[in-house]
Amino acid sequence: MSEFGILQCRQLTKRFQQGDLDVDVLKGVDLTINVGERVAIMGASGSGKSTLLHLLGGLEKSTQGEVILAGENLNTISASKLSKLRNSSLGFIYQFHHLLGEFTILENVAMPVLISGCSIKKARKEAIELLNRVGLGHRLEHKPGELSGGERQRAAVARALINRPKCVLADEPTGNLDSKTAEQIYQLMLELNQELQVSFLVVTHDHELAERMDRVLHMEDGLIV
Repeated sequence: MSEFGILQCRQLTKRFQQGDLDVDVLKGVDLTINVGERVAIMGASGSGKSTLLHLLGGLEKSTQGEVILAGENLNTISASKLSKLRNSSLGFIYQFHHLLGEFTILENVAMPVLISGCSIKKARKEAIELLNRVGLGHRLEHKPGELSGGERQRAAVARALINRPKCVLADEPTGNLDSKTAEQIYQLMLELNQELQVSFLVVTHDHELAERMDRVLHMEDGLIV
C-alpha cells in the first residue's frame, strides 16, 4: 500500500444475498488513490463500479476486505467517527444532484460546513465564494426546482467541495449534462484538484472525461482488470 494513499482498499468484496439469490458484486478489489490524483473507473453497467464507490465512501459495509481513508480503517471505527470523517475528508457528486428541494442553493451548499460545526456567517461566506466560482452567484436564493439541470449539477459540485475534502467520489458527474456544461464541471474539478490537491475518483462512461484523468481503470465482473 502506498504511504501517500489518501483512500485505499484491499481485497474488497461485496456479496448480496436475498432468498436464493447470491451475487458477488465485488470479488477482491485492491486500489490506492494518491493525494492529488485524478482517477477514472470505466466499465459496463453491472461491473461493480457504483458499488465500489459506495464502499469507498463508507456508505455501505463490505462483506470482506478493508477501506482506509486518511489513515482510518472504515470497518473498525464507530458510526459517529465514520460520519465525521466522511464529512471532513470526502465529497460526493452523483449523476442526479441529490440537492434538498426545500432549501435554497446557498443553504444546500453551506449545509456540510454547518454540520461540521462552522458558524453560519463563515458557512455562508464560503458557500457564496464557491457558488460564484461555479457561476451561480446570481442564483443563491433560488431552490433546486428553479434551476436547470446543469445549474443543479454545478451546485452539487460546489456542495461536494465546500469542506475542502481530501478526495471527491463522483458517480457519472457529467452523465446528464450537455457538452458545454460538462466541460465547465471538468474545468472546475481540475482547478480545485490543482489548487487544493483534492483527489478525484470518477466513475464515468464519458471517454473524453476519462482521458483527462491521471489514470483510467477498467472494471469487469467485480474486478479491476
